[in-house]
Amino acid sequence: MASEQTTITVPGPNGGREMRISSPNRVLWPDLGLTKLDLARYICDVGEAFIAANGDRPVSLQRYSDNIEGEMFFSKNPPRGTPGFIRSVKVVYPSARSHPQLVLDEPAAAVWAVQMNTVVFHPWPSRAGNTDNPDQLRIDLDPQPGTDFGDAVPAALVLKDVLSEARLESFIKTSGNRGLHVYAPIEPVHEFLDVRHAVIAAAREVERRMPDKVTTAWWKEERGQRVFLDFNQANRDRTIAGAYSPRALPHAPVSCPITWDELETVDPKDFTVLTVPDRLKTVGDPWSRFGGNPGSIGTLLDWWDRDTKAGLGEMPFPPDYPKMPGEPPRVQPSRAKKQPDANND
Repeated sequence: MASEQTTITVPGPNGGREMRISSPNRVLWPDLGLTKLDLARYICDVGEAFIAANGDRPVSLQRYSDNIEGEMFFSKNPPRGTPGFIRSVKVVYPSARSHPQLVLDEPAAAVWAVQMNTVVFHPWPSRAGNTDNPDQLRIDLDPQPGTDFGDAVPAALVLKDVLSEARLESFIKTSGNRGLHVYAPIEPVHEFLDVRHAVIAAAREVERRMPDKVTTAWWKEERGQRVFLDFNQANRDRTIAGAYSPRALPHAPVSCPITWDELETVDPKDFTVLTVPDRLKTVGDPWSRFGGNPGSIGTLLDWWDRDTKAGLGEMPFPPDYPKMPGEPPRVQPSRAKKQPDANND
């Protein structure tokens, strides 16, 4: 018996490509009944904006063996059978190992990824031609328990002001969950560690201005009911869901670019696989100018140097990273061994 499959025509820079979708009726979002074919059609509908935001970058694919409630894994290397029009680029990981990683150059490549059961797309902040030097500064505003999207909004507005003071133009999108992602296009002349330090400097400045509302504390036990400014997403091989990427949540949300003027009135739950294509047709792409005016992180690095001299040094790295110079101990404060009292030998 022949397996169930269909073919869709995907518009692209070289005309339409016929892309096969096997198991098109496989339900990916059970609560909505949205299928693999629905997702492929979504990618077709948002394809131009999707590739503008995520193309020409190493990308990790978040794939599912069944639906979003099932087993998930990340795919980076090109699997066997990758079409010839989809390229890869060699990248270096924190372990110093290097491997080829997929690059998406046209909507049909993203549809092929859907065929491979991809739901979420995670692009690097650097281009395929210069993977070691990010051209995007990214800050993830992550509401902690007891806070929500509404708490992230004022934090994002202060962050916008901070980045503007550092001579950086910023763009914003919903995370697809409760948070916000703030991006700034930058000149690709600094390595990941420098960009991370720039992110930390910006996050600390926001924290100074609203200490009761935001935090840079890496350890969850120290964050309280505040919005966490996740500086570690700026590390090499750390990624967040790309613009226009679906998320693996029951209502099929999308990480959706918005304008700063919209920020205080939008509801992130309104941006879904079902609604974003019509939004693009009527509102347009708020990130259409993204990258047209890349800035320098020089001011932020000056702030980093200033803070370092004032005693604010390196922050913890993710647990799978090698121990980094100047990094504090990787142990949560409540478990840290108390130093013996100097007066009690």
